[in-house]
Amino acid sequence: MNRFVRRALLGALSGSAAATPLLFLSTSGRLEFVVAIAAGSMYAACVPPARGSYADSITAAASLGIPLWGIASVILLPVLSGNRMAWDAVGMQTHFAPLVGWILFGALLGAILKTLSEIVTIRFGPETLPALTPSTNLSRIVILGGGFGGMKAAECLEEELGSSAFITLVSDTNALLFTPMLAEVAGSSLEPSHISVPLRSSLHRTHFVRGRVSSVDFGRKLILLDGAGTEARELEYDHVIFALGAVSNYLGLKNVERLAFDFKTLLDAIRIRNHVIEMFERADREPDPAIRRQLLTFVIAGGGFAGVELAGALNDFAHGIFPDYRNLNIEELCVTLVHSRDRILPELSETLAAYALEKMKERGVAFRLGTRLVDAQPGLVFLSDGQISAETLVWTAGTAPNPLIKCLDLPTNSRGAITVDSTLAVPGHLTVWALGDCAGVIDSETNKPCPPTAQFALREAATIARNICATLKGKPTNNFHFRSLGALCVVGHQTACAELTLPFAPTRSLRFSGLLAWLIWRGIYVSKLPGLERKIRVLIAWTLELFFPRDIIQTIELGEKDAYGAAVGRRP
Repeated sequence: MNRFVRRALLGALSGSAAATPLLFLSTSGRLEFVVAIAAGSMYAACVPPARGSYADSITAAASLGIPLWGIASVILLPVLSGNRMAWDAVGMQTHFAPLVGWILFGALLGAILKTLSEIVTIRFGPETLPALTPSTNLSRIVILGGGFGGMKAAECLEEELGSSAFITLVSDTNALLFTPMLAEVAGSSLEPSHISVPLRSSLHRTHFVRGRVSSVDFGRKLILLDGAGTEARELEYDHVIFALGAVSNYLGLKNVERLAFDFKTLLDAIRIRNHVIEMFERADREPDPAIRRQLLTFVIAGGGFAGVELAGALNDFAHGIFPDYRNLNIEELCVTLVHSRDRILPELSETLAAYALEKMKERGVAFRLGTRLVDAQPGLVFLSDGQISAETLVWTAGTAPNPLIKCLDLPTNSRGAITVDSTLAVPGHLTVWALGDCAGVIDSETNKPCPPTAQFALREAATIARNICATLKGKPTNNFHFRSLGALCVVGHQTACAELTLPFAPTRSLRFSGLLAWLIWRGIYVSKLPGLERKIRVLIAWTLELFFPRDIIQTIELGEKDAYGAAVGRRP
């Protein structure tokens, strides 16, 4: 906390120095002076000083002047003075001078703040950062998995235990993937980096280790990590949290597993997007209408949230880029969703599921309901009631807990997930905890299984953090209980379904559909996206999407190459 106080004081001093000219430039300079000092304090406290980037500090702070102009000069001052904001030619001229002034203020703030930070660092030393060195006096807590549950557990443990424990997070990727927006990447609405949050910079007191767990010795409390080009590494623990997530379950369909695209990771979404573009490129030069139709048929297996959102995103993407390919006929394009049940979106009410089905059909998505996918060959997808000629198959129809769990001496349920008690501890292992997709969590009040969704994983992580803290302090632990806040699903362009639980009446819910639900979906998920920078990037991308067409540049080539040098392999 001391480093934030130090930054805030430097920011207040820099803000007052940079805002001094405001006292003489306008009659309302005193109010703007106060706003400038507050902005300097908040900016310095929230934005850590970057090493060796003097110019970047100036330009970043200068951009701060634009929202400050909107808050102070456009909104606050007219409201307090009783004057109405005017946006005619005269009004625009009046607003222009303060805009320039606020931008110059930001640039000056960045320069002064950077200079003062360097002086204070030389005189009093650099900022004090939490030590990430293991000690025999500290409890060692290891979190396996860097998804929603793993990252939330680390954040809660940092808050609960501070520097009294040595926390380690192990993940095979160095970023948290915001999976609710994964379909937006496959549909070319967002860039991959927009929905990925680096774990190293997001966790301040947690030691991050990128690696893959190969085994766990519960007797010696040791975790063995794969070498991955270096020597294998062992991690000791006092408490371990399993948050390994899930993988796709192909239900024994070997050909489907070999030929279908997976849809779990960021790389999967990038592969799907590039493959869709490749199919359009090949179809554009194909003279045979039957082959063109096969190339432009995209089959998604699974009618849950992931499958429906992906089908809607790919359908929008395909229709959006179609005008760029003038040799094609729109009638040859077909996005087909195959689902074994009689209706899609079983997580939502029947009325919302029917609405989603109707809207997606209106936009051209075809459905094969009550049908199972039984096999696949190159160019053919075999169903229980027929077959579809298609070069593209995406599997979202089933998941299974991480395969590592099968190799561990831990109790599991019928789904293969780790069995946990009401406190989320593993029976027979007092220092082993599990959450999320890899755990069979039962609600302590309803006695029903908890769905493997992000909102439940986040609350499970918070419960585990509190229970570990209580265990270390010799206090009683708490049982896990959480009622769903609702469900959101976007089904296509500016259309979504939302079912929100009423907090004062948990058995009842509010249901929205259409544009309002789409706005709710975007508002809720962008607010939950970690990091201010990512929120801004996503908002900018969504805004640009309203005015410009989808990008059709293939960013990477993966897998085997065909005669034209195009990537055709599904997996590396």
